[in-house]
Amino acid sequence: MDSVDLNVLRSVLEWRLAGQRVVLYSVVQTWGTAPRAPGAMLALREDGVVIGSVSGGCVEDDLIARLHDGRIPVDGPPVQLITYGVTREEAARFGLPCGGTLRLTEERVGDPQWVAELLARCEAHEIVARSLDIATGEVVVQSASKSDVLSFDGTTLRAIYGPRWRLLLIGAGQLSRYVAEMARLLDFEVLICDPRTEFVYGWEEQHGRFVSGMPDEAVLNIQTDERTAIVALTHDPRLDDMALLTALDSKAFYVGALGSRVNSVKRRENLAELGLSPDAIERLHGPVGLHIGSHSPAEIALSLMAEIVAIKNGVELKQKKPLQEAV
Repeated sequence: MDSVDLNVLRSVLEWRLAGQRVVLYSVVQTWGTAPRAPGAMLALREDGVVIGSVSGGCVEDDLIARLHDGRIPVDGPPVQLITYGVTREEAARFGLPCGGTLRLTEERVGDPQWVAELLARCEAHEIVARSLDIATGEVVVQSASKSDVLSFDGTTLRAIYGPRWRLLLIGAGQLSRYVAEMARLLDFEVLICDPRTEFVYGWEEQHGRFVSGMPDEAVLNIQTDERTAIVALTHDPRLDDMALLTALDSKAFYVGALGSRVNSVKRRENLAELGLSPDAIERLHGPVGLHIGSHSPAEIALSLMAEIVAIKNGVELKQKKPLQEAV
């Protein structure tokens, strides 16, 4: 699940606790080319305020119109199914590309306890499933695994929710500030570890959360999982290599270290001398980033985050220069 949709649920919880009526829309099926994949969410407050997205915009406009013209009755069924784009004319009207079609659940949110439970479990870095009974509106939250996917059989929607993607930066220097800013825009939770107190000045809480201790301790303390990326950016092998020794044996989906190709070869040799296995060393991304001719800190940060996002999304790294060029 996209963690942007977790923000939708946070708003649902806030609005319901304030006593406001909320309708939650979820994409459950698509045919052809659709703007959003199954699982995408949108919440509609009783005054017409929306958060989230289920299409490129035109469907959202119609959902708001449904609220204002009474097509969402207050005492109607708890869940309804809505389909957009069945005809060519409808697809054109709602901006669905190539005749795409999408089906949504229209769910009137009652007791928000399930929302609070789901968000709390995601914050604890659990993967959970939400089962919605279409006939009754009953919601059950259960544990799930990373191999589970959204399913809908016409009577029950089972949607999978996971924790936010995280990025742990080793080092709080200038480059880390650019990386942190871009990572936040990409909806990563940003964590920073730097035992050098001289580099802490100027970091505001909204740019990331500091993790205390030495780098290897930080990797362990955050309970690194498959939704965590770790990048060493200090240029100090005493700090970078300390983090890498632990990170490369963790479940992190990405582990990288700043440095030239020549220095990256030397780093791999040092890690081998320190006892790290060849398989673990093979996981190291270094030099970090896609090849875009980057020189400035902002360009390097862009290159790095492009690589991390590509790996997160399962995209082949076609712009990566081979390490062998340095040998």
